Amino acid sequence: MIAKIVTGASFGGCTAYAYGKDQAEVIAHDGIIPDDPKIAAKCFEIQSQLNPRVSKPVGHIAISFKPEDKRRLTNEFMVQIAKEYMEKMGIKDTQYVIVRHHNTPNPHCHLIFNRVDNNGKRISDSNWLKRNVRVCKELKQKYGLTFGEGKSQTRTERLRPNERIPSVREMASILTVNPNTIQKAYGEL
Repeated sequence: MIAKIVTGASFGGCTAYAYGKDQAEVIAHDGIIPDDPKIAAKCFEIQSQLNPRVSKPVGHIAISFKPEDKRRLTNEFMVQIAKEYMEKMGIKDTQYVIVRHHNTPNPHCHLIFNRVDNNGKRISDSNWLKRNVRVCKELKQKYGLTFGEGKSQTRTERLRPNERIPSVREMASILTVNPNTIQKAYGEL
């Protein structure tokens, strides 16, 4: 299990992406009308206006699992893991939708949430990188999910020409975090 966290400004673009894949299915939601990506986006946008100082109210987390875990990952189990992930990451008391995709060998879902909570407060993204690594590791251990073998297992054939994984030093510079944090995160992927 790995989780990639992105923040942004457009709920419309994010919901269009999540809903737009073949065989995409909404498996959980709270505080929105999930039937249509445009309506869902509008629900998110209305709540984000409670705190206009939040310039990037969109939270988007892709949670991906190893193909070896596919048989166990029912929609209910994936929702359980996603909700526990949210709780441990401090994402609570806010709108969200979880959309499962079936378009890759890796079972995965997209969690879209409002970074403006139900009370108009900003959901902090402070230390998300560190927390993300820790939380993913805890959940993998708790539920007996498959651990990756590190960067040596990276599917380099999927990289575009001239694309590579940034070195520890480069990634630390990009994210302005301690290189030891990046080294640890790379080791746990």
